[in-house]
Amino acid sequence: MTLNCTPTWSAWSLAWRAKLEAAHPLGPMLPRSEMLLLGQAPFLAQARAAQRPPEGDWRTWLFMGGRGAGKTRAGAEWARFSTQFGGCGRLALVGPTLGDAREVMIEGPSGIRSITPEHAEDPPRYEVSRRRLVWENGAEAHVFSAEDPDSLRGPQFDAAWCDEIAAWSRGVDTWDMLQLALRLGDDPRCVATTTPRPVALVKRLVNEPDTVLTRSTTAENAENLAPRYLAKMDAKYGGARLGRQELDGELIEDPEGALWTRALIDQVRLAGPVPDCDEIIVAVDPPAGVGPKADACGIVAAGVYGGPVGRQCAVIADGTAQGLSPLEWAGRAVALAERVGAARIVAEANQGGEMVRQTLETAGCSVPLRLIHARANKMARAAPVAALYETGRVAHAGVFRALEDEMCAFGGDGFSGSPDRVDALVWAVSALMLKGGSPRVRSF
Repeated sequence: MTLNCTPTWSAWSLAWRAKLEAAHPLGPMLPRSEMLLLGQAPFLAQARAAQRPPEGDWRTWLFMGGRGAGKTRAGAEWARFSTQFGGCGRLALVGPTLGDAREVMIEGPSGIRSITPEHAEDPPRYEVSRRRLVWENGAEAHVFSAEDPDSLRGPQFDAAWCDEIAAWSRGVDTWDMLQLALRLGDDPRCVATTTPRPVALVKRLVNEPDTVLTRSTTAENAENLAPRYLAKMDAKYGGARLGRQELDGELIEDPEGALWTRALIDQVRLAGPVPDCDEIIVAVDPPAGVGPKADACGIVAAGVYGGPVGRQCAVIADGTAQGLSPLEWAGRAVALAERVGAARIVAEANQGGEMVRQTLETAGCSVPLRLIHARANKMARAAPVAALYETGRVAHAGVFRALEDEMCAFGGDGFSGSPDRVDALVWAVSALMLKGGSPRVRSF
């Protein structure tokens, strides 16, 4: 039975029934429920509506859901059925990194190899050296990383499964290269599974006319999660921005009035390795209190280098942590400084004064330490740093999800809490790019 290489839900069911009828003489006489049980196809019997491939004419199926909502399982099943029953000969598997693609999409608990029924068919073998899955029928799935869009130049495919696209470091570039490679078969299609974040690629796909969107919350997959997980997550994050995004699967746009937008951060994000910096520093924003309910200790590393527009700054690490004792956060800052080769540490001293210096020195700080006292409010200090982003003088060497989430919320409608990561970022960039760390943009 030959199908479109990217079968819809009804085609899945028909294909599986045909296979069972061919394998079992009594198959046609059995009701559908017994056929499914006989064939051990639990996904067909149990899949929720959001996990089922849409009917109709679409180019992209975008499945956005909370953590543990069953997105990976849906993508893996779609990929497996496409190769087993849809005549798909060449499939692209694209993850945030090569490690993610293998450990989650292929070998993970809901990955392609794990969901393949052992008694029904042999699982595909993974050829590490060629980064591909090979099925007994000759179908192949090739693995790619969103860190390297150019690796998609040259290959061509019938279909693709893209996982966690909101976490792709070079999302738009990778997606565009993939679309140019989807040129085999009668109707090449792509499934994109992700926890939503308002990055440029996700917002673009949501608004494209040939995208079909399905959603699912973490709670909808409760029977496959630890019994106490949902209660704990709801108690801690329920109703908050993070909970709405990570548990409810909501796409939350940048709030009005925020100093940074995700589009801006993506626009200036650096491709490739960290630049060779002339100087690297670690900035520390110590918490006011102590204990698990205290504010986080903001710890951010940044460096300066000569770029196309002169002196430029690269944000290279976010070591922010919450619930640590003074000696613990100081040790974390010192360890980061050693790891990135920082020439000095700058720390806000409004909370603790000289005790901040003593704590860092006790933790083994061996580089020069400068204490900074905030004279302006947080918004006034952050504004000139945001201006540096807008002129392309500050960029992120990597993806720092928690930091970027806080940046894109800071100053916006409804923002609350202490912007600890932003404070550390502002101190780092100001110390490197602004005169004396003051809120005046340095002349170049």
